[in-house]
Amino acid sequence: MSRSFKLPDLGEGIHEGEVLAVLVEVGQEIKEGDIILEIETDKAAVEIPSPFDGRVLEIMVAAGDVVNVGDVMMTFSGDADAPAIEPEPSVEKPPITPREIASGTTPPLTSTSGPVPASPATRRLARELGVDLHLVKPSGPAGLVTADDVREFASADRSPDAAPALMPAAMPVSPSVDVAVPPLPDFSKWGQIERVPFRSIRRATARQMSLAWSQIPHVNSQDVVDVTRLEAFRQKHKGDLEALGGKLTITVFALKAVATALKTYPNFNATLDTANNEIVIKHYYHVGVAVNTDNGLIVPVIKDVDRKSIKELAIELTDLVRRTRERKATVEEMQGGSFTITNAGAMGGGFFAPIINYPEVAILGMGQARMQPVVREQEKGEYIIVPRLIMPVVLCIDHRVLDGADSIRFLKILVDTLEDPDELLMSMV
Repeated sequence: MSRSFKLPDLGEGIHEGEVLAVLVEVGQEIKEGDIILEIETDKAAVEIPSPFDGRVLEIMVAAGDVVNVGDVMMTFSGDADAPAIEPEPSVEKPPITPREIASGTTPPLTSTSGPVPASPATRRLARELGVDLHLVKPSGPAGLVTADDVREFASADRSPDAAPALMPAAMPVSPSVDVAVPPLPDFSKWGQIERVPFRSIRRATARQMSLAWSQIPHVNSQDVVDVTRLEAFRQKHKGDLEALGGKLTITVFALKAVATALKTYPNFNATLDTANNEIVIKHYYHVGVAVNTDNGLIVPVIKDVDRKSIKELAIELTDLVRRTRERKATVEEMQGGSFTITNAGAMGGGFFAPIINYPEVAILGMGQARMQPVVREQEKGEYIIVPRLIMPVVLCIDHRVLDGADSIRFLKILVDTLEDPDELLMSMV
């Protein structure tokens, strides 16, 4: 008797990964918990442990392969005292289709009570697609419903009379306006070309950006922040933080300013749940920070920003950015964000409008602070021109949840707190 080992659901919408290394050989004896594979997902490099004892009979993957959740990667010998991992015995029934749901002809279920075995990410996907997990035929071990099971169920039988059954009642069905993507020309006709695999982080970024841009109506508000006093404060204290292993960057101060603004205007710390016609307001303040790496843009998350001091944030952010660039950050450290900051200042960027990190409803873009001439009123009616350090900021919002007036008020808190270090310290919540 042999047992198959499939790529498990890694959570948070991750449904594929690239094999970095196979750490076992055919014939090798493995104990439960031994690391057998290294998989690179769009969020992090993760080690995959064996779920049981046994001898490796066959290896179906090699370094460089892209595998999906549920794909069989190895088979192990069975053990007399350890039966093969299989779905729990049940009467085989054909999957119930959306057409049957819509027409009311669904056969009676054996049982709809009790929780369905599924990961939190799969449950969230089911809620977003309006799918009842009790109706989905599981393909995972021990009756586990996977994200692919939910997607397959939701996409089954896409006839016009079935589609409304999977949509929230308040969302009207629009006529299809899909445009077929034309095939690419043969570019080699005009010169030498090179083909590079489109995978891992770059491919995941493309999916995420396409999702966000297609689902969220973006609106942005722009402003500038005079960070002259803040920079003087930063220069005064950065040496102390460097001695502790941290870097006192403008982003650290922005984290605290954002936490204050989010507590003042909680609708920015939210997600629109279209399946249930609700706005989900989060009472935690986990802020993602976009990090530019050699492999692409990755967004690790600083948890509980509101509960941490400037010193703690400086040390934690420095460590997290370093490990993210080394691909050593964990999957958990990439999850749970409720708002995102992206700072292009280190690369010399100015004003730019970032794309919201779906399913969040807002993102803050920061540019490089530069010395600029600024007109200041010296006395009533008299003005002087002075050099000031000015930083551009852009706040992008989901116009389904937030309005332009909301973004202006949110930006005002950011500007006020970042322009005045005393105000920043006094307003921290």
